Amino acid sequence: MRLIVVDASILFSFFKPESFTRNLIKSVYLKGAKLIVPDFALDELYLLKQKICKYCGIGGVEFIISFALLSEILEVVPRSEFEKFESKALKLLPEHTKDMPYFALALASACAIWSNEKRFKEQSDIDIFSTDDIKRLFDIE
Repeated sequence: MRLIVVDASILFSFFKPESFTRNLIKSVYLKGAKLIVPDFALDELYLLKQKICKYCGIGGVEFIISFALLSEILEVVPRSEFEKFESKALKLLPEHTKDMPYFALALASACAIWSNEKRFKEQSDIDIFSTDDIKRLFDIE
């Protein structure tokens, strides 16, 4: 089983109906990957509900249905399980402190991060997989 930290921007794309990313997340999960996020990630998405609905062209009901599905797919990891890696994570991308929990979780879990953020690749301690990398890794068209 492959363990992967999923970045917030990838999760944001999940809400767009029939989006490639939505189908890819479901496919990767069904192929046995364990997709993990820091404990605040789902709360943060829920707080962005109006922005997500506007961006994705969906209503509140569609948001709730997608949110529930995403909540079933993702494993939420409490901060207590990765907080001891926070200082090391801050050193990897010191100018992007908001991304620190994703890096701390990846360090604690000894796994990669799924993100399309180019700045994530500025460090070499953690593997960063783009959506295209994930497609190849899981052999998904």
